[in-house]
Amino acid sequence: MKYLLTAIALTLLVACATEQKIVEKDPELENVYQMMQGSYDSSLQASQDSTYYNISLEMHPVWESSKDKWLYVEQALASRKDKPYRVRMYRLTRINENEIASEVYTIPDEQEFYGKYKNPEAFKNLLPTDLEIRKGCEVILKKTGPNEYRGSTGKNTCSSSLRGASFASSLVIMNQNQIISWDRGYDADGNQVWGAEKGGYVFMKGSLRKLK
Repeated sequence: MKYLLTAIALTLLVACATEQKIVEKDPELENVYQMMQGSYDSSLQASQDSTYYNISLEMHPVWESSKDKWLYVEQALASRKDKPYRVRMYRLTRINENEIASEVYTIPDEQEFYGKYKNPEAFKNLLPTDLEIRKGCEVILKKTGPNEYRGSTGKNTCSSSLRGASFASSLVIMNQNQIISWDRGYDADGNQVWGAEKGGYVFMKGSLRKLK
């Protein structure tokens, strides 16, 4: 009888643990994670408006065995993909029922990882603890339509010293086909000192950028 009770107790514990794992899954967070992944560029926009450059944007998963959602991100002029001007790691986390944060991290010796999104194994010796978070630069995403999300950084929360700026802001709109990203830098008086002036860059995903 004692062994039977023990077996029942173990079965209940396993069932509870399995149920907890199911409850802990976050389909929306997974959907956003999958939506962001891919190879993008702004060639279509650049062909229609000469004030915009043709920019390449690469966003690819790393550390997929981790419980966290990590993306390696590179931005470069399409003509100089071997020399990206921005290299980051993004970590997606759930804030509350309606919001998902895309945290931004810098990578030590980032030049060692240029183009390595093609080979995720290259990141196996890099640890999340090696990264440095850019506090206040996270983009808070909210669902605004079927498979559409919008978000931005907080007001004056993301410090920046690029080209005389004191802080930077990012505005993001994304769906399964494209990401619109508007990054701007402002000086201490609130004057814009870098970034597109008319609107964000429109990055089309994969072959879709050639179909429009």
